[in-house]
Amino acid sequence: MHVALVGVTGYSGMILYQLLQQHPEVNQVDLYGHKNAKAQSLATAVPQFIGSQAMIEPFAAEKIMAVDQVIFFATSAGVTTELAKPFIAANFPVIDLSGDYRLRSRSSFKKWYHKEAPDQAALQQAHYGLAEFHQASGQTYIANPGCYATATLLGLAPLVQQGLIEPDSIIVDAKSGTSGAGKKLAANTHFTQTNENLQVYKVNQHQHIPEIMQQLQEWNSQVPAIQFTTTLLPITRGIMSSIYATVKQGVTTQALQHAFQDTYHEQPFVRVFTEQLPTLKQVIGTNFCDIGIVFNPITQKVFVVSVIDNLLKGAGGQAIQNFNQLFSFPIASGLPQTPILP
Repeated sequence: MHVALVGVTGYSGMILYQLLQQHPEVNQVDLYGHKNAKAQSLATAVPQFIGSQAMIEPFAAEKIMAVDQVIFFATSAGVTTELAKPFIAANFPVIDLSGDYRLRSRSSFKKWYHKEAPDQAALQQAHYGLAEFHQASGQTYIANPGCYATATLLGLAPLVQQGLIEPDSIIVDAKSGTSGAGKKLAANTHFTQTNENLQVYKVNQHQHIPEIMQQLQEWNSQVPAIQFTTTLLPITRGIMSSIYATVKQGVTTQALQHAFQDTYHEQPFVRVFTEQLPTLKQVIGTNFCDIGIVFNPITQKVFVVSVIDNLLKGAGGQAIQNFNQLFSFPIASGLPQTPILP
């Protein structure tokens, strides 16, 4: 099939393009950029693709709907709000990696993203594509979850869904490599600032907090809020979400382990560890989310470590999972399962 991709010059777009090129069901990837820009070669726009003959054409919604069967947006927040309108009106399949359609409330979007929100009807129509829990088949607009949200929600799901923890006790200490900040220049992502350094940022202000809360409250309306902190790591790729919560009276280590194993035993991209805690290196370059659980019976605290590659499971990889669901392709088609070594 033919697919369209808008935003190939960003980190998530680059990875998604690589995945689409290797997908056994994709015959052609058509690349699009700004509607007023001239066509340019992919190799010029992204030197890492040296030797590629692909071209980035000006964005044109009618042309895309005529020649492609689905469109991926790997654009910055606020951009997709406008670009997606003709596709929504035509019920044309969209997989959106931006945050524009993840939240169901316009006021919440404005508060957290500080941008004009999409129409309320469009927000309500969008499908939140947390692939392990929401089936994209039959949907027309899929909002790919954020990277922090993916790691955190997968780490919390069994605890919240099965009522194993006190709902007001959730603390999340999440850490990300610098690629999670995108390509836009910023003082805190300069090499001299990130190298041999740790930086806490966006305390209580990160835009992934409301989508995490939105999903948690769907699973369990008793969750009032979470404490969520983000830290920038001096690495390129990877997210580690360290989660702490107080378990309810009578909950045991065995009950916690069974909850995670029962939740994910049919999910090929979530691996649960009960004898060790996962590390970033075992998931970088793959679409896996690896989860480890430790329970302290003295403090009655459960500690969950959830690790992903933010550009794969946290972005392009999960987009392909949703693509596979949408078109009934095999669940693992086009998705890497071997980590980058050493």
